[in-house]
Amino acid sequence: MTDPIDYRDTVFLPKTDFPMKAGLPQKEPGILARWQAQDFYAELRNRRRGREKFILHDGPPYANGDMHIGHALNHILKDMVVRTQTLLGKDAPYVPGWDCHGLPIEWKVEEQYRKKKLNKDEVPAVEFRAECRAYAQHWVDTQREQLKRLGINADWDNPYLTMDFQAEATIVSELLKFAESGQLYRGAKPVMWSPVEKTALAEAEVEYEEITSTQIDVAFEIVESPIAELVGAHAVIWTTTPWTIPVNQAIAYGPDLSYDLVEWNGKKYLVAFGCQAASMQRWGYEPTSAEGRLAGMYSGDKLAGTIVRHPMHELGGFFAKLRPMLAGDFVTTDSGTGLVHMAPDHGEDDFDLCKANGIEPVFAVEGDGKYRADWLWLGGEGSVINPKFNAPDGPICTALRDAGGLLAASADYKHSYPHSWRSKAKVIYRCTPQWFVPMDKPLDLNRSAELVEARVSDESRPSTGSGLRSLRDTAMTAISDTRWVPEKGQNRITAMVEGRPDWVLSRQRAWGVPITLFVDRKSGQYLCDAGVNARIIAGIRENGVDGWSDERAQEYLGSDYALADYERVTDILDVWFDSGCTHAFVLESGRWPDLLREEGYTGPRADLYLEGSDQHRGWFQSSLLQSCGTRGHAPYKAVLTHGFTMDQKGMKMSKSLGNTINPLDLMRDSGADILRLWALTVDFTEDHRIGKEILQGVSDQYRKLRNTFRYLLGALDGFTDAEKVEVAKMPELERYMLHLLADMDAKLKTAVNDFDFNTYVRLLTEFCNEDLSAFFFDIRKDCLYCDAPTDPKRMAYRTVLDTLFHALVRYAAPVLVFTSEEVWQTRFPDEDSVHFSDWPEVPAVLDGALAEKWSSIRAARMVATEQIEPMRREKIVGSSLEVEYTHSGVFGDVDLAEIFIVSAVHHGDSAGAVKTTNHKCGRCWRHLPEVVDDGALCDRCDTVVNGNA
Repeated sequence: MTDPIDYRDTVFLPKTDFPMKAGLPQKEPGILARWQAQDFYAELRNRRRGREKFILHDGPPYANGDMHIGHALNHILKDMVVRTQTLLGKDAPYVPGWDCHGLPIEWKVEEQYRKKKLNKDEVPAVEFRAECRAYAQHWVDTQREQLKRLGINADWDNPYLTMDFQAEATIVSELLKFAESGQLYRGAKPVMWSPVEKTALAEAEVEYEEITSTQIDVAFEIVESPIAELVGAHAVIWTTTPWTIPVNQAIAYGPDLSYDLVEWNGKKYLVAFGCQAASMQRWGYEPTSAEGRLAGMYSGDKLAGTIVRHPMHELGGFFAKLRPMLAGDFVTTDSGTGLVHMAPDHGEDDFDLCKANGIEPVFAVEGDGKYRADWLWLGGEGSVINPKFNAPDGPICTALRDAGGLLAASADYKHSYPHSWRSKAKVIYRCTPQWFVPMDKPLDLNRSAELVEARVSDESRPSTGSGLRSLRDTAMTAISDTRWVPEKGQNRITAMVEGRPDWVLSRQRAWGVPITLFVDRKSGQYLCDAGVNARIIAGIRENGVDGWSDERAQEYLGSDYALADYERVTDILDVWFDSGCTHAFVLESGRWPDLLREEGYTGPRADLYLEGSDQHRGWFQSSLLQSCGTRGHAPYKAVLTHGFTMDQKGMKMSKSLGNTINPLDLMRDSGADILRLWALTVDFTEDHRIGKEILQGVSDQYRKLRNTFRYLLGALDGFTDAEKVEVAKMPELERYMLHLLADMDAKLKTAVNDFDFNTYVRLLTEFCNEDLSAFFFDIRKDCLYCDAPTDPKRMAYRTVLDTLFHALVRYAAPVLVFTSEEVWQTRFPDEDSVHFSDWPEVPAVLDGALAEKWSSIRAARMVATEQIEPMRREKIVGSSLEVEYTHSGVFGDVDLAEIFIVSAVHHGDSAGAVKTTNHKCGRCWRHLPEVVDDGALCDRCDTVVNGNA
């Protein structure tokens, strides 16, 4: 027997230099360097000039640390938006930005001072601000390089920074628009205050954690009452903030509640019905005792006019003043005694109720949390957030106990309490003079326009149209006019704006944009003069925030006003106001002169804002309020929000738990494209997970996509336009694949418009894995390898492969930015980057009947595969090519043997598979009747090899 002939040299195997092993950590930096060398971003802008614009406005992260996984996810999503819109043919610039002012940076600089045992307050303010500016710039530069490594295509050389002098001047200008339209006022209200950071905080700067506090019951002796039997009894309040007792000014009761007078230990105590059992148990009452009898029951509304005195009344002064009992609708019996002590300095309900009854705050607690030095009780002591200060054996409880006013004290009450998310220290409500923007006052934007006529051009002057509406009403309308993705975002921000209090603008810190107002020392009114304001803005543009100083104050006031008559405000702006103004100095800065204003709007609006869901109370809201207060509309048309990244088990990431994923390490080990694929695979609109097992799955997904491109590159080796076949002349299978491609193309466009990137990536990967690798490529590999190069079927197949290549590499480009470039350059090394391409043009082959027919064929193929697999498992056959299959379906002239990859398909009543008796072709390995012996050639292969007709 002669040795079989080796026909391997006659088979047309795919050939490509594109490696199976990605080596992304080594390749990606080189590709990135090439883009940077050619100034890719600027070139793309040039090529897209004049096209329809899509503006994503980048929300500014704080410049105070390395990039973390949240930064990575956020910027990958933004890059995906910009790249897909660019792919659709639009001009989609991406200007990155950073928030550079405020407590996050200032706190970090102070930490450095504390390590050196230096006092920040002893350093000149100009010098301290310079250190804050340098610190912020360091982290801007650091984060910029880290974000570049992700493959984010942005104007990295020209980012916007809130600390740029021009930006600071614009922020001041925006503040003065509020002032000029009468939307600013200074008032004393309780605000969230950090005694550690010594400043007011916004709600967005506060997080809640469970703590254990001291709970106390304090008795206030009733000295006057319309109910005679109450005189001499004690009204009992319960609180978990003992430190507020030295600032008590009243007691609130529920007018719709019922109250019991209970007798215990020879004294009578007033508590709400339903609270007496739990209250007396705290006091030490034993139910078996003969005491504790009910001495009377009273309707809450009968308590009006009742007067009590403070347990520490013997101190005199403030404490000797009698306290009224006031009706409060907020009083409940859910906890405590049904009587609430009122400290207007330290609670919103307290403040409102007391103010309505002529009781003003006393400002007893200083910014550092200590009572002011002249306070009669505990003057100069604190801090009020110190657990030891509030403990049952601490100074407050000890004094109350000695005065006979403390009925119970225990350090065992667990509850949620606000903390500063920067210092992690507890915060308090503290009444201080602050600057506010009212939410419910009618605003007149035209007034602002008239006052700034000298420095605002006609076309950018705000206009409210007809009627005056409040900032809240304007914002609520703007919310309903905005597209929210996902839709639940609208409900969230609606609830927040609907119920939010007036906007607190002022902070008591050093590093920030100043509140550039002069206040008349006699009237208390701030100066509103267009000329003064113009000089202030010019000064800030020239010198930044250092331009607001005592030395230049008279220069700004000019010759019409004397500095002696005015107070120069030294507070700085809430950093959320800074970031809320970014649309003013990015979208309206002249950076894009062809960005036209929309009809009915003053100034352009961004097509999209995209940040985490926490920004409904942060940047989304501050931008909304700032724009509505100065322009009458939102600065955005749509808002997209993403959830937070949890660990593999769904737990919040924490360094202490050791469950964090560092994106810098991940890129170093696996490459940026793996991180990008993860970010665009998860359902980012909800909280989502990352971990080693999840990333392994992403790597497997990447490998399959890479292998798809590797196959296409190899199968298209040597392909030219001369080989192309018209769609009408193609076999059904090729036309069916073009149908699937056209169908996916439409779905991908929908996913782009919906910002549904999870679906976008899923459609792409499923098409590559299921429609191509497991079906089309599998069936046609015999045609590719063994048909003659001039065979019409092979030419049609390669024509479709070429169409698939051009489509898939473009679809993948926004996702796998480095890999798609590598794929493109492998095939077209002398052409431009794939990222300059537009959305692919695919043949409009949408044939419902054809799709239905081939769906049935694929279903039949799956059944055949399931029946053949046991034969392979049991080694009855080595491959499906050794099988003859019986099938009951009829599909016209389709060669089912080729589709099922078997020796032959016979028509019969029931499906079945048997081993063929046909011999194996020595070249294509198919088992066919015409093959006379194993190793001989089938008719097709004989024709290809020997040219026999």
